[in-house]
Amino acid sequence: MINQPSTQVLVIGYVWPEPRSSAAGGHMMQILETFLTQGWDITFSSPAALGEHKADLSTLGIAECAIELNNSSFDDFIRELAPDIVLFDRFMMEEQFGWRVEKCCPDALRVLETSDLQSLRDARHQRFKDHVKTHPDSDDFAALFAPDLGDEFQRMADTDLAKREIAAIYRCDISLMISDLEIRLLTEQFNVPAALLHWCPLMMQPPTAAFAPFEDRAHFLSIGNFRHAPNWDAVLWMKNSLWPLIRQQLPGAQLHVYGAYTPPKATALHNPAQGFHVMNWAEDALQVMSAARICLAPLRFGAGIKGKLADAMLCGTPNVTTPIGAEAMGDEQPWPGMIEHGAQALAAAAVALYQDRERWTQAQEQGRQLLARRYDQRILGPALVQCLENCRIHLASHRRNNFTGSMLRHHAHKSTQYMSQWIEAKNRTV
Repeated sequence: MINQPSTQVLVIGYVWPEPRSSAAGGHMMQILETFLTQGWDITFSSPAALGEHKADLSTLGIAECAIELNNSSFDDFIRELAPDIVLFDRFMMEEQFGWRVEKCCPDALRVLETSDLQSLRDARHQRFKDHVKTHPDSDDFAALFAPDLGDEFQRMADTDLAKREIAAIYRCDISLMISDLEIRLLTEQFNVPAALLHWCPLMMQPPTAAFAPFEDRAHFLSIGNFRHAPNWDAVLWMKNSLWPLIRQQLPGAQLHVYGAYTPPKATALHNPAQGFHVMNWAEDALQVMSAARICLAPLRFGAGIKGKLADAMLCGTPNVTTPIGAEAMGDEQPWPGMIEHGAQALAAAAVALYQDRERWTQAQEQGRQLLARRYDQRILGPALVQCLENCRIHLASHRRNNFTGSMLRHHAHKSTQYMSQWIEAKNRTV
């Protein structure tokens, strides 16, 4: 019997994965682990500098290789590797390396890990800034959280970022979408063919052990990478609006704010007298989450789904968040916590849930059930593999049916190629 060669996967990372720093890093590790269960050989490459909290991929049997932007050495590297699947981590990596992949390995399946739609997040950030300008004293954002998909399209359609991002989606064979709402936005408003998109949310093992009970929990927790603009805005909103309201009703309450890459502007908010503790990076995010009674996630803009809220469910920690925080994370069943629109309502919900043992315990169990219904790795992992394998089998017809993508590759890759070659030549003369 002849052994079939293992599937070769090349990942081109925007950054080296840091699963304990961001949901994007955690999602990438879940994808890699899914590939490893298939016995696939994985090489992870990136032009980025090594991060402070980078995962040690080599211990998992994943090869690591630093690559350079605008350098033809990548061509030799990928020709020798001859991958069957190339996964671009964020659309910027497809822009930089997509034409080289097509030139050197035209038969490799090209997959885009979108993480979230950055053009949607950027448009919402701009809408939030416009709202604050016109309503400087408002602390209720119900109108901000209520746009329909048509309104999202109107705000995104003329932006360069949306054109770049959606062009990359067309140029790839499959794009992994963490949010099913974003799939609807792309298919219903931008007319992206559904065959180019695959729903791949966070993939987790639903908890089976008993959670720490209400009596063993104390304090509030907020967690998230400080480099991520929605997280930083949420911290400021808590500091200036939500937390003073909570402390009025719970004078002894304590809020622990954790985040990777804590800047001086964040540590300056640390005030133990107010019960507001900026704790820097959490060595074990699940441990601190499991000790908290409530997870606060008052996000006023953003996209994708929220790793902090998935972690909260994994730890049996009810949450208080906004419609942006809960977006695309739940289903028709009750949310494992409370969702509100404004500072007063969020603070009231946080205090009520913190004190109501029965409602808190119910929310804890609802989180366990939601993870099992929607985020089970045992279901989502095989579905991802099947999607990629089916696409590989039918790759010729799949690409033929995506004429727009073929056209975009023809034109965009030429301009990107010439620009890259010009930069490389210019660098050699410096």
